[in-house]
Amino acid sequence: MKKLLLLIFTLLFPLMASADIVCVLAKINGIYYNLYDKDKTAEVTSYPNFKYSGEVTIPAAVTYNDSQYSVTSIGNQVFDGCSELTSITIPNSVTNIGQYAFRYCSELTSITIPSSITNIKSCTFAFCSKLTSIIIPNSVTSIGDYAFADCSGLTSVNISNSVTQIGESAFEGCSGLTSVNIPNSVISIGRCAFEGCSRLTSITIPNSVTSIGAGAFADCSGLTSVNISNSVTQIGEGAFKGCSGLTFINIPNSVTSIGACAFSGCSGLTSITIPNSVTSIGYSAFQNCSRLTSVNIPNSVTQIEFGTFYDCSGLTSITIPNSVTIIGAYTFYNCI
Repeated sequence: MKKLLLLIFTLLFPLMASADIVCVLAKINGIYYNLYDKDKTAEVTSYPNFKYSGEVTIPAAVTYNDSQYSVTSIGNQVFDGCSELTSITIPNSVTNIGQYAFRYCSELTSITIPSSITNIKSCTFAFCSKLTSIIIPNSVTSIGDYAFADCSGLTSVNISNSVTQIGESAFEGCSGLTSVNIPNSVISIGRCAFEGCSRLTSITIPNSVTSIGAGAFADCSGLTSVNISNSVTQIGEGAFKGCSGLTFINIPNSVTSIGACAFSGCSGLTSITIPNSVTSIGYSAFQNCSRLTSVNIPNSVTQIEFGTFYDCSGLTSITIPNSVTIIGAYTFYNCI
C-alpha cells in the first residue's frame, strides 16, 4: 500500500508544484501538448521514443476536458531528428518556436514562418538539407546562431526589413545558396554567418551594418563581387578568407581596421585599394593572394603585421609610406 501511495505521489508531483495545476501533458489528434490551465495556452511538445512524421498541421487551438487552449508555442527540440517529417503547418497563434525545434528534419522541403514570430532561435532549422526556400516575415527581428546552418538545399533567402541581427553561423554551410538580400535594418552580421556558402556570387552590405564579423563570408568560393557600404568600420578576422573567386573589392573610407587573415586565400584578387582611414591591418590579411600585383599602403598605417602579404607570388610593386615603423616577419615571404 505504501509503495502504491508513493507511486501516485511521484506521478502527481509535477502537477502539484503550485496551488494550481501547472501543466498537463496530453495527446490530441496525434500531437502532444503541454496544457497550461492558468492562461489556457498550449505548447506543442514531444514524447520519449516518439517521432512526428508525414504532414503535420498544428491547429490554432485545441480542446481538452471541455476547455479550450490557444496553441502559442512549439517547445525546444520538439521535431528534432524527425527525419520522416515532410511538411509542417504553423498557425499565427504561435508566437514562439524553441531552439533546435526542426533540426535534422531531413525530408522537410519548405516551411512558412508565421508573422507572429519575432525571433528565430539557435539551430531552429539546422541540417534541414532539403529545405529549398525560406521567407522570413516582417515580424522577425533577429536570426539566431546556427538557425539555418547546413541547409545545403537552400537556394534563396528573403530577409525582411525588420531583422536587425544575423547571428553567428546563421547560414553557415548553405552550399546551395545563390542569392541573399541583407536589408538596411541589419546592423550586425555575426561570426561565420555565411561561411561556406560556395555558390553565393555577390553580396551587398547595406549602410546600416557597422561591422562584418570574423569569418562572415569565409570560403564563399563563388563570390565574385562585394559591395561594402560606407558605414562599415571593421572587417573582421578571416571575413573573406578563402573567397578564391573574388577579383576586386572596394574598401570604403569608413573602415579603420582590417582583421587578421581577412582576405587570406583570395587567389583571384588582382588589386586592392586600402583607404587612408585604415590604421590597422591584421597579420596574414592578404596571405596567398597569388594574383595580387600591386598594393598601396596609406600614410595612416604604422605597422605591417606578421605575414601580411605572405606568398603573394604575383606582387610586383608595393608602396610603403614613411609612417610605417615596423614590418613583421615573413611579411613579403615568397613575393617574387
